[in-house]
Amino acid sequence: MHLSQEILLDAYRRMRTIREFEERVKVEFEKGNIPGFIHLYVGQEASAVGVCMNLDDRDAIASTHRGHGHCIAKRCDVSAMMKELYGRRDGLCGGKGGSMHIADFERGMLGANAIVGGNPPMVIGAALSAKTLGNGQVAVSFTGDGGSNQGTTFESMNMAVVLKLPAIFVLENNGYGENTSHDYAVGSKDMTARAAGFGLPATRVDGTDFFAVYEAAREAIERARNGEGPSVIETVAIRWHGHFLGDPQVYRSKAEQVDIREHDPLEKFKAKTLGDDLLEENQLDHIDQDVKNLVGQAISDASTAELPSVDDLLTDVYTTY
Repeated sequence: MHLSQEILLDAYRRMRTIREFEERVKVEFEKGNIPGFIHLYVGQEASAVGVCMNLDDRDAIASTHRGHGHCIAKRCDVSAMMKELYGRRDGLCGGKGGSMHIADFERGMLGANAIVGGNPPMVIGAALSAKTLGNGQVAVSFTGDGGSNQGTTFESMNMAVVLKLPAIFVLENNGYGENTSHDYAVGSKDMTARAAGFGLPATRVDGTDFFAVYEAAREAIERARNGEGPSVIETVAIRWHGHFLGDPQVYRSKAEQVDIREHDPLEKFKAKTLGDDLLEENQLDHIDQDVKNLVGQAISDASTAELPSVDDLLTDVYTTY
């Protein structure tokens, strides 16, 4: 697999933006500047970016409560995202969605979803629409290991096979469904083999390895675009932080929390691209600084942006067709 410098630099920029965004959001939330709950995607950057680098704005994705990474990987506007987290009027959803319900239809981001297993049926709808229209679009569901146990996920995979839909189910195994480990909650101990039982191709990859995710996603998305039906990809990447910011994480040891940081998607990417002379270190350093400035400016703009007015309260409640 040969990827151009342009693609590699874009991939690194998206992963670095996710990391910087999440780490800065952590600080802002702990200061009390961001309302609601925050679920960080740190440690899983290669999963979202490896998939979304194979998509464009016409393709749809649907996310979970841990959706910032998927938004950024799908090229949603970082400044508008930050304003949404701050509850500002110019946020992606007018300040009404917040962290767990952020969406951007123009980028094909159908929304984060606080309902566990809530997005696979949405993706089925998008995939059915694409097949009906014959427009070559695909739809991707990002679902955690906890959500993989939901009936909605099983029903969606079954329907995708029956109708031969251009849907890809990305099962992000980050180790825990809230406080419960994957090894306990998944009865078969194997999400990939269980998914294959529905009659669709299913593969497991290292979710901290951009190149492994990218290649698996490329194959699955190509199959879907060619009318060959759905696929499942399990990406294994343990989340670095708790289920939510403030989670005491009594369900895992301190040693584990240290060990998982040895499997850093960004450092793996740098080691591969620099070691094989695909990129130069100064190129990555430039992106690091550029992203730091971008996120810093987004926080500055969000903190002073206008709040929704009373008149905004009843807008966006109903839609008519």
